[in-house]
Amino acid sequence: QVQLVESGGGSAQAGGSLTLSCAASGYTYGSYGSYCMGWFRQAAGKEREGVATVNSNGTPRYADSVKGRFTVSKDNAKNTLYLQMNSLKPDDTAMYYCAVTKKLWPYCLSAEYDYWGQGTQVTVSS
Repeated sequence: QVQLVESGGGSAQAGGSLTLSCAASGYTYGSYGSYCMGWFRQAAGKEREGVATVNSNGTPRYADSVKGRFTVSKDNAKNTLYLQMNSLKPDDTAMYYCAVTKKLWPYCLSAEYDYWGQGTQVTVSS
């Protein structure tokens, strides 16, 4: 069974940094061809939104709200997805989830994701 486990969440001050990791098991990145891997978040009282995604070629996509501050990357050898978050803002406070597709999608931010982690909490104080 495919499992995704997020880690690296916690508390940070505004302007600080955190790095999230998503370790996959029962699944090898790249095994589905031009797959998508992504980070999503859901803040209290808000809908879940796409934060950053990367395809099998390493092309990243970012939500406008995090452009210039967040960087998504992957390490296929470790079956791990990362999200480097810099210049954190209180509005970044949310539960962050990683997800992976098993199908080919032309735009990863709009893809249908098949496997999801349980999330890791990020809290940013002012």
